[in-house]
Amino acid sequence: MTESNPESEPAHDPEVLQLAAKVFDLARQGDTDTLAAYVDAGVPANLTNDKGDSLLMLAAYYGHPAAVSALLERGADPNRVNERGQTPIAGAAFKGEAEVLRVLLAKGADPRAGSPSAVETARMFGREDLLALFQAPGAEQ
Repeated sequence: MTESNPESEPAHDPEVLQLAAKVFDLARQGDTDTLAAYVDAGVPANLTNDKGDSLLMLAAYYGHPAAVSALLERGADPNRVNERGQTPIAGAAFKGEAEVLRVLLAKGADPRAGSPSAVETARMFGREDLLALFQAPGAEQ
């Protein structure tokens, strides 16, 4: 049995860290085609950063519905919470990203999941338009 060297683990490899940083930037910037290509090539659709933010969380928070859709189509979990208990749909609600909310709702995101939830966030900011989305036919109840 050989002893594991933490420095040889993929998570500590500078090239892996650089690639991960690039993929997270693609999600933030909404570069859908490149992001989808990386996930298709093997980057996990549910990859998270050191704060527990997934690629989907970043794409949703920064208002990129096409990137959100591409990640969901590749298996990203619409209800995955980060280390603070926040979900992608709550992040999109916080930013008022109605189109992102529609995409997430269509793919099964729960507007009542997380803390604060998307519903609580919309109420906190008096966003009746977003609350109406959560009550629309097909939205999670």
